Order: sequence, then structure tokens, then C-alpha cells
Amino acid sequence: MRILVAVEAVDGRKGIDSLARLCREKLQADPFSGCLIFFRSRSRTSIRILPYDGQGFWLAQKRLSEGRFAWWPSGTEPSQVLQAQLAQLLLAAGNPDTEAAPVWRKISQNKILTFCFFLWHAAVMPETWRYRGQEIASEQIAFLREFIQAHPDSSRWKLSRQLCEALGWKQPNGALRDVVCRGLLLMLERAGQIQLPPVRCHIRGQNRRERSRPQAFLIDTTPLAMPLKALGPVDIQLVRRTADEPLFHSLMEGHHYLGYEQPVGEHLKYLVWAQERPVACLAWSSAPRHLGSRDRFIDWSGEARRRNIRWIAYNTRFLILPWVAVPHLASHILGHMARRLSQDWERLYGHPIYFLETFIDPERFRGTCYRAANWVRMGRTTGRGKDDQTGRPNRSIKEVWGYPLTPRFRQLLQETDACRPR
Repeated sequence: MRILVAVEAVDGRKGIDSLARLCREKLQADPFSGCLIFFRSRSRTSIRILPYDGQGFWLAQKRLSEGRFAWWPSGTEPSQVLQAQLAQLLLAAGNPDTEAAPVWRKISQNKILTFCFFLWHAAVMPETWRYRGQEIASEQIAFLREFIQAHPDSSRWKLSRQLCEALGWKQPNGALRDVVCRGLLLMLERAGQIQLPPVRCHIRGQNRRERSRPQAFLIDTTPLAMPLKALGPVDIQLVRRTADEPLFHSLMEGHHYLGYEQPVGEHLKYLVWAQERPVACLAWSSAPRHLGSRDRFIDWSGEARRRNIRWIAYNTRFLILPWVAVPHLASHILGHMARRLSQDWERLYGHPIYFLETFIDPERFRGTCYRAANWVRMGRTTGRGKDDQTGRPNRSIKEVWGYPLTPRFRQLLQETDACRPR
């Protein structure tokens, strides 16, 4: 169990909600993570502990009957990760800098301080760490410590790439999984299991709030209203990592009601051209890991979903430019996309796609073009999002639509063996 200590003292009158808010805003810690978060009063006479057990918060407090807590972690950071042995010493009002034993008042032998015993037991139990569905064993953590010590001159970025090379962590297209590796290393460092080298530089734009918005492009916005047949052939251009990618960003930012957001993971971007003008934009990315209506439609197990989620592509954005009024154009584009997306994905990422999915906001759209392109309505979202901790809707409920790219999609997606039929 992770133990986190707030370095600065807090007002002893703060309750659960105030302490949880302080965790998020000042300690940069998630109060719902299940870790034990220690706070001390300004008078150094009491300690409070805030844990979350999956249903709600507990607030435990120890107040000394006499004296003060002699020792408390210090430093420039707002919080520190504390080892289990030091946490026990802290609760006992001890001091690791001296050998003096804490002062205890003798009580009846048949009385047990149950909470402290439970805390000690939870803190010293061996931990099981999980990251992206994979269990991280203590032997692997020991290997990571040795690897970091063997590369003292490497930055965090270089260390993650060296680790991927050493362990063969690569994507199907041969690219290193260094971003995933850095996420694992950061998780273990925050849990106090490893110590990474200091941050050498902050990459501008790495923080989503600091990333500059796409610049506007001047293009022909003359109304384009005609039948689909008169429009002529449409050219669907894959623009990711090409000179036209900034134009895609600009059109999404300026004309899609959700704006442009940089995708994460595997993703593709397309511009659709007709009569030498852009008429539409589409973006595809990796599918959400948990989606109840989709999972029931495919009828796959948890193990099959974990293995095969990458065989699904999620249509994150679809934009017909506002000056384009061509009936049936949207469903026509979706039909073309269904025929070529899997080949494009395999060319870039080394594996095909067997199923497509998307969300539709029923308060804004009816999904007519998806229905016309033979997509299937699979159900609705719960409106809670992937990071929900309350069990209550906190965003608009979307309809979930899907499109199989092969009649054997269920058989392919339900596979749990390493060998996959093609």
C-alpha cells in the first residue's frame, strides 16, 4: 500500500472534502487511488490519515495525550512517499534521527490498538502492481532498479528507450513502446518503488493546456451545393505525417464543434478532396478499453478484450465542411473508408482492423449517415467516463454505433490464442 505524506501542516478543522481537494490541488495526488495520505496539525500534536476504500473515504486521527510528534518528513516537494517502517515510527511519535524510544503509557494487556495493527499489516504486506492490464512482479521491479543504476548518465527519455531495446518492447510496426515504458516508470516512482534520474528539461507542449492551437488556413469557402453524381470522384488522402496534416488540424479546430484534440496511441487522419477542394475530414484512433454496449455486442471475454482491443478502430471525428451541401456524401465517404482503413492501419501499425465504432450525441445528431452506410446501433454509454469514481452520470449520454469489416469479426475478436486466423 502506498503511503503519501503532506510535508506542510494543515488546518486541523479540515474535513474529508477539504482534505481530498487539498490532495488534488496542492499535493498533485489522486485521493481515490487507495493510498494512505498523512496530514499533521500545525501544533504537531495530531496526525490524520485519509484513505479511500473503493466506496468512500475514511478519516482516522491520532492525537497525543502529551508531547508532540518529534519528526515529520521535510523537503521542497509538497508531498513525499514514505516507507512502511517510517510510517510505523511516525505513528509512534518516534524519530529516525535518534535512537530514543517513543514514550508509551502502560495500558491493560488485553487491549489492542486495532487500527494501528491493521495499518501496519496493510503497509508491510507484499504489493501487486498493475499497469495497462499487466501485473508487475517484485522481481521485475528489482530488475528495473538494477537497470537504472547501470545507466546513471541516461535521461528519463533515453532510459525508457534503452529499456525497450533491452526487453524488446516494440509495436507491431517495429517502433519502440517508449511512451508506455515511461508511463510505467513514472507510476513506480510515484509509488516509491524506484528512483528515476532528475528531470532535465520540460518539453513545451507536453502539457495539453500549454499546447498551442492549430493555425487557421485560408482556403476556398465558396458554397459547394450539388448532387453527389455531379460532384465527381472523391479522393480520400491519408495526411498523418504529411505536409497536409496542419490543414487537417486547422479545419477540425475551426469547424468541428469539439475542436481539434491531439490523439494518443494508434491513430490515422484523413482529408477528403473533391474538385480539388477539401470537403471533409475524418480521424480514427484506438478504441476505448471498456464500453459495455460494444462488449456485449461482440460477446468477448475480459481476456479476449485485453488482447484484441487494438483490432478495433474508433471514429473520433467526422466533419463535412459547412459550405459543402452534397446529399449522401457522408455515407458515401464512410463506405470508402470501410474498404481501405484496415489496409492503411496495417501499413502503419503492422496489424489489420476488424471492427469500427463511434459515438453519436443524440442531442445534436441522429446518425443518419452511419445508418445509411449500414452501421449498427449497439446501445448507449452510461455517461460516466473512464475515470468515474461516483457511479453517477457526469457527461452527456452517447449512442454507440459499430461496423464489422469482416463477417468473422466475432470469431477474430473472441480469440485468446497467440495464433490468429487471417
